Amino acid sequence: MDAEHLQRHSNTATAGRTRGRWPARTQRLLGVIGPLCAQWLEPALQRCLDHFDHELYLQAERSRSHLEQQHCFDSRALLQLQRAAFMQAYADHLRNGFARLGETGETADESLAHQPLSLLERGEHELTAALDKVASRGEAHHSLPLTELAYRFAVLVGAAPLEGAALPIAPAGLAGAMRAAIATMDLPPEHQLLLLQSFEQAVIVAAGPLYEVVNAQLLGDGLLPQLRPYAPPRAVPAARAAVAGETPSAAASSPEAAAAAGAPQAPITVLETLRDLLAQRRVGVSGTAALGRAATPDELQTALGALQQHLAQVTDQASRELRSAQRLRDELLLQLNADKPEGAAPTRLSAEQDDTVELVAMLFEQIGRQLHHGPHARSVLDDLQLPMLRLAVTDRDFFDQREHPARRLLGAVAEAANDWLDGPDGEADHQLTTRLNQLVERARHEPPSAGLYTSLLADIEHHLGQLSRRAQAAERRHVEAMQGRERLDLARHRAGELLAERFAANPPRGLLRALLDRAWADVMALTLLQHGEESPAFAQRLRVTDQLLGSLPVDDTDLLRREVQAGLQQIGMHAEEASQVALRLIGKEPAPPVAAAVTPLPMPPAPAAVEPAAPATAAPAPQAAIAHATETRPAAPAAAPAATVAAPSAAPVPATPAPDLPSATDLALRLKQRQRLGESPHARAATATDDTEPPLGPQEARIHNRLRQLPYGSWFEFTDAATGEITRRKLAWFSPVTGNSLFVTRRGQRGEELNLRELARAMAAGQVRELPPQRDGLLDRAWHALTGNLLHNDAPPAPGARP
Repeated sequence: MDAEHLQRHSNTATAGRTRGRWPARTQRLLGVIGPLCAQWLEPALQRCLDHFDHELYLQAERSRSHLEQQHCFDSRALLQLQRAAFMQAYADHLRNGFARLGETGETADESLAHQPLSLLERGEHELTAALDKVASRGEAHHSLPLTELAYRFAVLVGAAPLEGAALPIAPAGLAGAMRAAIATMDLPPEHQLLLLQSFEQAVIVAAGPLYEVVNAQLLGDGLLPQLRPYAPPRAVPAARAAVAGETPSAAASSPEAAAAAGAPQAPITVLETLRDLLAQRRVGVSGTAALGRAATPDELQTALGALQQHLAQVTDQASRELRSAQRLRDELLLQLNADKPEGAAPTRLSAEQDDTVELVAMLFEQIGRQLHHGPHARSVLDDLQLPMLRLAVTDRDFFDQREHPARRLLGAVAEAANDWLDGPDGEADHQLTTRLNQLVERARHEPPSAGLYTSLLADIEHHLGQLSRRAQAAERRHVEAMQGRERLDLARHRAGELLAERFAANPPRGLLRALLDRAWADVMALTLLQHGEESPAFAQRLRVTDQLLGSLPVDDTDLLRREVQAGLQQIGMHAEEASQVALRLIGKEPAPPVAAAVTPLPMPPAPAAVEPAAPATAAPAPQAAIAHATETRPAAPAAAPAATVAAPSAAPVPATPAPDLPSATDLALRLKQRQRLGESPHARAATATDDTEPPLGPQEARIHNRLRQLPYGSWFEFTDAATGEITRRKLAWFSPVTGNSLFVTRRGQRGEELNLRELARAMAAGQVRELPPQRDGLLDRAWHALTGNLLHNDAPPAPGARP
């Protein structure tokens, strides 16, 4: 953002109809405040866009479908292209806001009165509602400095106290500029909301230093030096006071309460709301007042460090477990009073410290309920419980900020341990286990801070990104292999149709039938796949087929034999075996016998239908199709020996190689037992049962229709009927033509290969279950469960509640 954009307001008249230009003092101060705002806002917006780009990348990594992943990549590319326009639009809107400082709302009301009514799109409505919520939360977060700015700017421009969007750098004004900047990028609605989340954390929540600098500048120039904004103190709920065992008079007489009563109070935060819910759950629970003085933050940190070291020494990997709130509370009290002399007043936890311990324990309990039943994830989660508690008791933003690095780290570690260590995909990733253990060790030994968890988060996200990219690469390889096999199956089906048409006119027998059915069909399918049905190469394969069936004459028997041998080698047959099949089927004749072999040829009556097409394709075909042939002359129409096709043993084969060749029956048996090109055992079994497959029932048909509409990336649970073991697999690909599908593990390894009809039958039988899509992460689901339990007052007290 160019700082000059915010300075140009000094040369612009206000929009008020009755106001002239600002006085010299006002113009001078606004000329200083404009660059101050631009100097702070430019890097903040850059951080916002960088964070938004990073979130798009993470969302693409976690996407359940290739289409959603492509949308994320498109938005990232759009962000890079429109980044400068975004910054320009934001700066222009702020400049206009400063130019309209102090104007009355009459002009705006008159313009709105003459605007026609129109329906808002759903995305526009969601964006408006989200911006209003961001502005409201920002005003609550910065209420005191914003109150001072409202009065000082009012004095500066000679107007009533500026509130909301009337103050350009207030949260509502910043949100309005964000709306204008978003309009420069054609982002999907869900990505617009994701950008607003980054904007709220990088700009709105972090705008405290900006308000302090502007307030200091105005105060230094003598604007309302004695201004002391007043915010009424927030009363402690009666339920909490009763549970804590303190009377209102006692609470007011304590030094902390007295200091708090005389100081301005911060707005209600998430932590305070959770504490209120805890207090409401404890209403009616009898208890006794805790004696002694409350522990200081340093004493609590020392006790937590000692407890953490003690647990690391006395527990091993197998005996680690999550601790309830009551157990944590008792162990902390033991550590706090461990070295006190007999008769000394005990040290207790303050009400806020006690509630923080209980909330953290409840959060970890809810996370534990979301995990798979495995030892690795729970061990990592237990190791992080005390480090997270050490941070939560000192940093209230752990509860207030969703994007707090410690919360993001906790969510990333829980997801990684649940998916890659104890997930139903086989053995745990040992490299990830080592990385998580190193992360836990750093969290144990280093002092808790947001910077530490930012570093740990970057480290684990880098490693998880590598795992995800390897899984996606493996998945793409398997999908491409399945797509190639699908194309080969379609090509083989087309080749089978063409062979069936020719078999109807000239049915082959014996070795020739085995060759055409089991080997030459694959040669035709491979040529069709590589060159297409209209290519000269495929036309030459059809010509060779017709020559083998006797529908077309053979000009050069040796050339025909070499073409058959080369085609068989192309589909993976050994050179020696391919030579044996070609020699036994066609034989090797000397140059002269062509004329002698013409007379006994009984030409079939049907070749007249095929004869006209032969000259058109016969001439150029050998040059394009036979790569190994040294002769490129076209095959002239001539009669082929009948013994070459109908009775291979009667063909004029030299006497020397005949005893070395296997019999025709032996070669035909080998061809029938040979695995076809690209054929798997599952495909062979499915082909054998396709003809006898019963039709789908009504329920199975409904499931089958739904499966054909599912996006790639949908998750399913497969239950083993014999053992009852449940495995999760992702639908990586399915063919809309044949219905074949591929399922992969989370690591991208090949899983089940099923036809959608088989899958529909398994789902109707209860052996397979489709998992609903989960938009929220594991930590978000744990937070929702925690707040849901607290909101139900009729539920039993939370685990570890004070008796």
